[in-house]
This record gives sequence, structure tokens and C-alpha cells, in this order.
Amino acid sequence: VQLQASGGGLVQAGVSLRLSCTASGRTFSDYAMGWFRQAPGRERELVAALSRGGTVKFYADSVKGRFTISRDNAENTVYLRMNSLKPEDTAVYYCAAAYTVSGAVVRTTVGYNYWGQGTQVTVSS
Repeated sequence: VQLQASGGGLVQAGVSLRLSCTASGRTFSDYAMGWFRQAPGRERELVAALSRGGTVKFYADSVKGRFTISRDNAENTVYLRMNSLKPEDTAVYYCAAAYTVSGAVVRTTVGYNYWGQGTQVTVSS
């Protein structure tokens, strides 16, 4: 699976952004999807995860209520809608795909087989 992430940018605190990640090469609906982020000097962390069918979701506590993950299996795309952005959301955001036969989300970094190239999100105060 090849993953292409887009939608990052430099924004002010309080605004919204939507990240997109388009997959190619395999059957998209066979994969649970996740969005991770990594800030300078920090470990990569899971922000949101979504099951194959899009019915099961997970959010990190730091983004719960502000971020929404969704997918369009017909378009082979997963989205991350980010509202009320804060300076602490500044990071490189990565999408990832995990092959799974279950309907669960995948919450561990090692569970993901494929990674996108990352898109920078910078939130100024």
C-alpha cells in the first residue's frame, strides 16, 4: 500500500484543518487506518484510529472532542478533521495502514504495516 498524506500547513490557534491520506496498491477496505503525529524531540503518538469499516474509532485524550477521523472506502481515503487547533498540536502527522481481518482499531505503532510520508502541521499562538 502506498499512502499519500496532504492537507497540513501553518495556521493560527483556533482554526481547523483537514488532513487527507489516499491509498493505492491494495484493497483499502482490508486495512484499519490510523493517524499519528510526532513533534520534535518526542515519540510518535497515535492520534486517532479507525476500523476497516469505519464504525470503530479511537482518539487520544489530547484530541478527543476536537479531532474526527473518517474514511471513504470508495475513494481509498482517510481523513482527519482537526478543529480548535492548539499550538501543542504542532507536529508532523502521518497516516498509516494496518492489514487486519478484524473489525477493531489498531492502537500500536508496530501494528501498522504501511506509512505515509508525513505532512507538517504548525499551529501558532
